[in-house]
Amino acid sequence: MILAFHKPYGVLSQFSPDGSLHRTLAEFGFPRDVYPIGRLDADSEGLLLLSDEVGLNTRLLDPKFGHARRYWAQVERIPSEEALERLAAGISIQDQRTSLKTKTRPCRAWLLDPQPDIPPRDPPIRIRKSVPDCWVGLELTEGKNRQVRRMTAAIGHPTLRLIRMSIGNFLLGEIASGTWRECNAEDRGMIFQQI
Repeated sequence: MILAFHKPYGVLSQFSPDGSLHRTLAEFGFPRDVYPIGRLDADSEGLLLLSDEVGLNTRLLDPKFGHARRYWAQVERIPSEEALERLAAGISIQDQRTSLKTKTRPCRAWLLDPQPDIPPRDPPIRIRKSVPDCWVGLELTEGKNRQVRRMTAAIGHPTLRLIRMSIGNFLLGEIASGTWRECNAEDRGMIFQQI
């Protein structure tokens, strides 16, 4: 079985507490023996898949398979075309575990037009009256730790809010924050279909 969950802000992508004040997946009524496929950090929101099927982690997350994941990032200021091209070409970011620089794989990066009307987050993002913000789209085929946040920071546009919108061709869609549903055969086809 595969479950599609709209992970809220402040929730860990794990069932066990880690000693922080963050909530865990244990409070959302998932069936026994499912585990998250990949993760979203506690500060990120959006589509998280869970499954009881062994081997899906590798099939969906190993960069050699080039499985796309789309994100919407609300960033400070409005990136130029040149800044978005830098993201798309691959950018050097620091690996938080080793302190070494690593280059991201080429990706798609674009300004969302029109800008989406996303309900406010609880708690709200940091707002600076003198600094505009905007939403950008990113489509990645890899998932380094806090990658989108480190990528946007590297081009001078820190991420204020991050939502994973799709995995493969499967969209978060109308799944409300904090709720989940079981994926049917059509959904599975969308998850595993390449964009």
